[in-house]
Amino acid sequence: MSLVYRLFQVGGVLAPRLPPRMGYAFCRLAGGLVYRLNRTARANVRLNMRRILGPDAPAQVVEAKTRAVFSYLLYNYYDLFRLPALDDQTVNRLTTVTGWENVEAARAEGKGVLMTSAHLGNIEIVLYAMLLRGLAITIPVERISPPDLFDYICRLRTSKGLKLLPVDGPLLPLIRALRHGEVVGIAGDRDVTRSGLVVDFFGYPARLPDGHIRLAVKTGAPLVLGFSRRNPDHTYQAHFLPPYHPPDTGSVEERVQAGLRYVASEIEQAIRQYPEQWTVTVSIWADAPENEPV
Repeated sequence: MSLVYRLFQVGGVLAPRLPPRMGYAFCRLAGGLVYRLNRTARANVRLNMRRILGPDAPAQVVEAKTRAVFSYLLYNYYDLFRLPALDDQTVNRLTTVTGWENVEAARAEGKGVLMTSAHLGNIEIVLYAMLLRGLAITIPVERISPPDLFDYICRLRTSKGLKLLPVDGPLLPLIRALRHGEVVGIAGDRDVTRSGLVVDFFGYPARLPDGHIRLAVKTGAPLVLGFSRRNPDHTYQAHFLPPYHPPDTGSVEERVQAGLRYVASEIEQAIRQYPEQWTVTVSIWADAPENEPV
């Protein structure tokens, strides 16, 4: 049994027993420790932040926001650990949703919904809030090592009805979910399979996943972008954009590229608003090496 797995198990036991104020305070301290000790992750996040904020951003601002990313990362782990213990009433109280009419409009098309987001704000509790609104959601996820840790995280994430599939598995279950009118959620800001396309992202070439666009082209299902943010009081805001369809003319590759440019542009806008909440600890840029995530 790995040390990381043991630490996660401890987190899963302790987090539900800690009052949120104490839990988040501990996360700030732990985030600072990870920031200081994990040089690779710190360098990756600093590069990400520099490219988001631009070359003219003061170094102290870049570093402050780089440091903050690690706090937000730990906040999200704390929320994941306490997820099984949260009840419906608490999640509805914590989460505010805008743009839900866009999700309903996409569902009304009758082809299922492809939902795309970024590693921004809080994902787990917002997904719980969406499940409470009647959605059935399936998400492809990256396998991590060791397998016992992967299984444990999956148990936490699926404790409220979310369905997960390994990202390296077959596409048929995703297509089947769409045919049943369900939601397939795919992160749009990190290409874990390294099979996506290179697109301009904050003015630099980045390889982003294109599976969601290809599924939209193949199935005709609408694509809805949704983003979350964490408020200062650790409540959550989720916002959904109107349904999008890739162009219906041109070759498949031209349609996919057009769709990916749209997704990349909307993700950029969302991240620019709260860059310290973008908890990607690897470099996604095509001109920089990718490293293992925290």
